[in-house]
Amino acid sequence: MNTAELLTDAFGRIGDEVHAAVDGLSVEQLGHRVGPQANSIAWLVWHLARVQDDHVAEVAGTEQVWTAQGWAERFGLPFVPRATGYGQSSAEVAEVKADAELLAGYYDAVAAHTLAYVGGLSDADLDRVVDERWDPPVTLGVRLVSVIGDDEQHVGQAAFVRGILDS
Repeated sequence: MNTAELLTDAFGRIGDEVHAAVDGLSVEQLGHRVGPQANSIAWLVWHLARVQDDHVAEVAGTEQVWTAQGWAERFGLPFVPRATGYGQSSAEVAEVKADAELLAGYYDAVAAHTLAYVGGLSDADLDRVVDERWDPPVTLGVRLVSVIGDDEQHVGQAAFVRGILDS
């Protein structure tokens, strides 16, 4: 297995989990919060897709799918277009309301962009420094692994909330 195949497999698994978390749920169920400060499935899926979109677009040197393909308008959220959910308040989390089709559609569009990008990477590409604001500077490999880890954590949280709803 080479670098491109490994990253394609890792990112490809997230989509299956996203669909399992949202499919068949109503807008109300997707917005359910198990506690007053908890994240909803809708927010978790939107956030993980936004972070992946933001980070991959940055390292790929492309516009985010969110703005390039009109997803910001389709969601109609009261946030600036660059918002990814990082650091949002409980009230802002509650603003993310979407149906399963919209959430899965946006994630699928982001995944397609991500898979096209990572499918062309080589081992040597992973050592490229993409963020010098950290010590040590962040390489492409570290950034992509970070996105995969973050996405897996958030989709796991969405699956947990789905389990509560299904019980």
